[in-house]
Amino acid sequence: MEREPFPRYMVWSTQDIDLSDEWQRRWYIRQVLMYGRAEDVARLDWDEIERLLPELDLPETLHRLWESYFHARKAARVPRLP
Repeated sequence: MEREPFPRYMVWSTQDIDLSDEWQRRWYIRQVLMYGRAEDVARLDWDEIERLLPELDLPETLHRLWESYFHARKAARVPRLP
């Protein structure tokens, strides 16, 4: 079980979170995206964020920001013709 304490500026309602629990992990990712600092967001698994984005119930502007980012990231990966 992966339990650890987290900074109070992101997680103020509990002492620890079980990141092996899918619901708690989604909740934690949402908290980080909404309240975390750049270094907190950088530690997340970006592929996991992309996969979970539709389920995270983020504010619309934040959701659109991440959608735009992932769209641009995918576009950048497409090989260009010579």
